[in-house]
Amino acid sequence: MIKNSWKLTFIIISIAFLFVLSACGSDEKDSASNDGADSNEETNYSEEVNYTITGIEPGAGISVTTDKAIEEYDSLKGWTANYSSTAAMASELDKAMENEEPIIITGWNPHWTFAKYPDMKYLEDPKGIYGGKEVIKTLTRNGLKEDMPNAYKLLDQFNWKVEDMEGIMYDAKENDEEVAVAAERWVEENQDRVDEWKNGVEEVDGKSIELVSTPWDSERASSNVVKIALEQLGYDVTVTPVDVAVVFESIANGDGDATLAAWMPITHKDFYDKYSDQFDDLGANLEGAKIGLVVPSYMDIESIEDLEPAN
Repeated sequence: MIKNSWKLTFIIISIAFLFVLSACGSDEKDSASNDGADSNEETNYSEEVNYTITGIEPGAGISVTTDKAIEEYDSLKGWTANYSSTAAMASELDKAMENEEPIIITGWNPHWTFAKYPDMKYLEDPKGIYGGKEVIKTLTRNGLKEDMPNAYKLLDQFNWKVEDMEGIMYDAKENDEEVAVAAERWVEENQDRVDEWKNGVEEVDGKSIELVSTPWDSERASSNVVKIALEQLGYDVTVTPVDVAVVFESIANGDGDATLAAWMPITHKDFYDKYSDQFDDLGANLEGAKIGLVVPSYMDIESIEDLEPAN
């Protein structure tokens, strides 16, 4: 009886041991299979965004440049740029960032989105379609220097930083208020800076001047800050927001007096070249601007050429 019992026990232990070995082998195989799948799996961001770039207003400088990029880059063949509005683009960006979903936008500095999401990044642009660093220039109609020498002098001395402009835009966004309100608060807090622009400028008595601008928050910030500075000198200032093509046309034909919204050397190059002999270029009022295709930092992609053409 003891001998038979021992044999039975040995058989049971052997069967159990073989079962454990089989289970472990199966787990290791499954694990190896999963590890292999994970290591070989790469996110196809082009497919994830449906071969679509989320843009702003059609006809904007960055939109025109993006159309050129789609033509020039093999990696963007068959892609579509979905142009709508700056607000719509920002809304889509908010949704994507909240859910950590991929998105490719037409982006630029200065803009409040970079103040809100400072870890966004530009895709490298090996062909240089979007250019490098940009400046925003001040242009005046021919004859303004003679007609309004004091306004001309202040416009010529106006200069600020990317952080100044983005701060106003982000402040307006966070407080759900007009950019003009945030610009007024900025002037109150930075009157010493404004006084530097007014240095050597004489006051006037109600002389009218019109600033022509694009309807974007960046240019709303600059035009409203300068509007307040001119009003402190006694000018009656009107700010007229129009399409970028009309900005250049109105300064060239003298319908507007000045603009602070000329992005160069790439963004507004076509408009600038068309009217270059019909306005006075006062130089950069802001340096360090930039345009390009922008993605959230959680997207593991670095260059436009890392994208894939649509099938």
